[in-house]
Amino acid sequence: MKVTLNRTTFLEELGTVQRAISGKTTIPILTGVKVTLTESGLTLTGSNADISIETFLSVEDEKANMLIESTGSIVIQARFFNEIIKKLPESTLTLELIENNQVIITSGKALFNVNGLNSENYPHLPVVDNTTSLQLPARVLNKLIGETVFAVSMQESRPILTGVHLTLQENILLAVATDSHRLSQRKIELHDIEQSFDVVIPGKSLQELSRSFKDEEELVQISIMDNQILFKTETMNFYSRLLEGNYPDTNRLIPTKFNTEICFNVTQLLAAIDRASLLSHEGRNNIVKLSIDSDQVTIYGNSPEIGNVEESLSYIEVSGDPITISFNPDYMKDSLKSFGNIDVVINFISPIRPFTLEPKNKDIDFIQLITPVRTN
Repeated sequence: MKVTLNRTTFLEELGTVQRAISGKTTIPILTGVKVTLTESGLTLTGSNADISIETFLSVEDEKANMLIESTGSIVIQARFFNEIIKKLPESTLTLELIENNQVIITSGKALFNVNGLNSENYPHLPVVDNTTSLQLPARVLNKLIGETVFAVSMQESRPILTGVHLTLQENILLAVATDSHRLSQRKIELHDIEQSFDVVIPGKSLQELSRSFKDEEELVQISIMDNQILFKTETMNFYSRLLEGNYPDTNRLIPTKFNTEICFNVTQLLAAIDRASLLSHEGRNNIVKLSIDSDQVTIYGNSPEIGNVEESLSYIEVSGDPITISFNPDYMKDSLKSFGNIDVVINFISPIRPFTLEPKNKDIDFIQLITPVRTN
């Protein structure tokens, strides 16, 4: 195996597959990146227990400027490989596999000789059937992930809640995430889709997937098997295991009747909560309080050790009963950030019942639920 190519282009592909490589794996060969060179181009593969990423760099890609002299494959320790490629002196590099699984990496006057591992011992990637599949632009998929993944649980005590529940039924793609303190649900209407599915994808997998797309407009084909899901673009295959178990019925958690409704601009409200939480973060109880009545809306932050903050809020409109409610400001900030700079409607029932956030624009089917904090 011998190939010469552009260092920056190669480093970009290497960075993508490294998202799937962990130094803590119990399978030593998975600490490496698999490099496979064929007549048509270069394939890089990285994998761990949860995700596998495979990228393809075509010999016809002008940016790669690839010259293939001989084909072959090898596994190279990822940690050192990436650092070596980053620090090479020239814009091009040459990889050459010699005897005893050794790889010579040269660029300008620099020459590295690194030990590789036999690629025959690298685990095979899952075979995913294309029968249950749909296509979405990366932009839509990224938005769906950004609007839900922040609400997954970080606690392994209920593993199913560490994932995003993704279902497709009757042309409605539904994504739900909850950690039992907050919930985020996004619906997208698709057209002429005959397939249906019901899966739970680890939140960490989706975060890495979102970072791996190079072009927002590229199409992503989603294919599903019993315990695996594949996100496929023209140059990348991203595999993730699926979480086993039944996701809770979250639909019944979302209230439909409310006593107080208020509309804010997201950016203004986010800034105010950020200010109020400056002091609450320093206290033992990370709580911000919101007080609403017909002519005054006030937010309070308090830390017995440092002091308190109080601010009158600008709002667009308010209706219903007066209410004072306490909540975790971090949950609220995460929620508001996922909306972007739009107007949002917040609905309350009582100081101890969960409240909802929705876009004022009813064409966007996106709802979030936050459980308030009980205070004496």
